[in-house]
Amino acid sequence: MRRNILIFFFLLYGVINAADIEIKSLKVYSTGDETSFPLIDAKAEPKQTVTIEFDVNSNSPPNFNIVFRFCDKNWKPYEDAFFLNQRYNTEYYLNFQRLPLHIEGARYHYTGAFPNKNVTFPFSGKWKFYIVDSYDPTIVFAEGSFYVVYPEIKPITVLHKERFQGNEPDIPALARTISINTEFRIPDSLYPSEILGVEIIENRKIDYPVIIDPTHTDYERFYEWNGNNKFKFIARNIRPGNEYRQTDLRDYNIYNAKEVYAQYDGIETSDFFHKRKKDLNGGSILTNYKSDYAEYLYVTFRIRPPEDIQAPVYLTGAFNNWRILPEYEMFDDNGLLYLTLELKRGIYDYQYVIAYDITQPDWYILEGNFWETVNEYHIFIYYKSPEYGSYHKIIGYNKIISVNYE
Repeated sequence: MRRNILIFFFLLYGVINAADIEIKSLKVYSTGDETSFPLIDAKAEPKQTVTIEFDVNSNSPPNFNIVFRFCDKNWKPYEDAFFLNQRYNTEYYLNFQRLPLHIEGARYHYTGAFPNKNVTFPFSGKWKFYIVDSYDPTIVFAEGSFYVVYPEIKPITVLHKERFQGNEPDIPALARTISINTEFRIPDSLYPSEILGVEIIENRKIDYPVIIDPTHTDYERFYEWNGNNKFKFIARNIRPGNEYRQTDLRDYNIYNAKEVYAQYDGIETSDFFHKRKKDLNGGSILTNYKSDYAEYLYVTFRIRPPEDIQAPVYLTGAFNNWRILPEYEMFDDNGLLYLTLELKRGIYDYQYVIAYDITQPDWYILEGNFWETVNEYHIFIYYKSPEYGSYHKIIGYNKIISVNYE
């Protein structure tokens, strides 16, 4: 039976509890900006890092290591010894800071920046980390993901403002789309046949990429090749959506109880026709762990959707890495939908999604779709390298803001 209150541990990809230890508010981001996309450009100056931070609720400081693994383009870690990066793949015996004594919900905090003298990232591509027990690394408490790029090419990416290509939707607002065109040339040292395709990530939706695969093309996702070293990858019918909803729990005078509502001034409704203000592009800003107000609240999200919305409604946002999960399906109380999460004080981007099938969510029918929406798009170019028995590596990367229409 589902509980009315979901105790959320803020894991990017899951949790295994052991000995009553709880990891909360796990975040990974780039070079000191907690709202940034988790990526290292290895050739950038000054040198970039990724920061991993989280709280722990336990009776005593836990004994954790963080293990880093290189992955293929589908986030599957490589098992070959060449990619294990032994001797430089583990941060041992993490140093924890004590939260203020009166804070409930967590006792300790960890922050670490990587790479460092213990950990390196020698391969260009996708990386995962695992927070494990120091004495038994098979016990995994949490995990997360980030990108490391050693760029060999510099793609040129252009966004075009368009109408929906194909049978236009019945609702005109849903016909507002953009296309993303990425062009690049590969050097003579690379083989055109080994280009694996292009992946586009909107804001923080790492689990819902737009993929242009040269072996599976259609009128929405396709590519052009000049027969030599020049490529162009095109993705159409990308809806820009709306700016995200936000809850700001930092004001102790407003949110001064243990149980609060995400929106202090009322119940939310559909924002399909309402253009919202600029957001954090899917990010969050958490109250500093040293603060006396770095506490955890039970936050109830409430929305009354239009009566013609019959599909299940899910809550997603910066607090669950923008994943559509069964445990985030909202409860129905005579048309008022609600869900309660345990959240640390801070600002969180979030939204409501409908889905009969969580693998095919509708991000727009409750939230709206506007060309004016400001989104970040991260574009990655994948290549099958013959080195070390072959592996998937990122050879090019670009970031573009969606208001820069051609």
